Amino acid sequence: MTKTKRYGVIGLVTIVVAILIAVVDSRFGVNPSQFGSQLMGRETPDVELVLLGSDETISLRDVADANEVTVVNFFASWCIQCRFEHPDLLATSEIYADRGVQFIGISFQEPESASIAFLDELGWGEEFIYVRDPGSIAAIEFGVFGLPETFFIRDGQIIGRQIGQTTALRLSEALESILAGNQIGAEVVGDQTQQPGQ
Repeated sequence: MTKTKRYGVIGLVTIVVAILIAVVDSRFGVNPSQFGSQLMGRETPDVELVLLGSDETISLRDVADANEVTVVNFFASWCIQCRFEHPDLLATSEIYADRGVQFIGISFQEPESASIAFLDELGWGEEFIYVRDPGSIAAIEFGVFGLPETFFIRDGQIIGRQIGQTTALRLSEALESILAGNQIGAEVVGDQTQQPGQ
């Protein structure tokens, strides 16, 4: 290979590598709420979920269709922010149960036994449905970025997303707005954990 051809190949490889780096780099540092806004107005994912501690399945779409508002929260025992927000989720689910609001807790990428131990320790919400997500199909459909994440569904559509650790106050504000007929969109409300040990 002549020097001219060698420099041409090196130059081409350098350009390709630079483009790849730019594309990958552009995905980091992006506000996750920008991804969340793309979900707004999307139809409720048609996924089958398995009740924790059981082999019984439920349809997320059926649950959403049967309630005024459905709140979907992704959690895991290894997520410290999930532990902090858990009491707020329980309290809010009880307050809004008689207003047609159903909470669903979806265990995210961990053994069922770990999720059950988490709930045994921190409390099972009486107004909650707790499920696991075989193959992470629901997590993929919702575009889960990290944990915790909470989604709001009304009239068969995703109309809100809270990214990060939420609170009873933020949940209540969102639900009051939704019950008044508004679409709340996506917002970052707190810190997240992307993987165990973070």
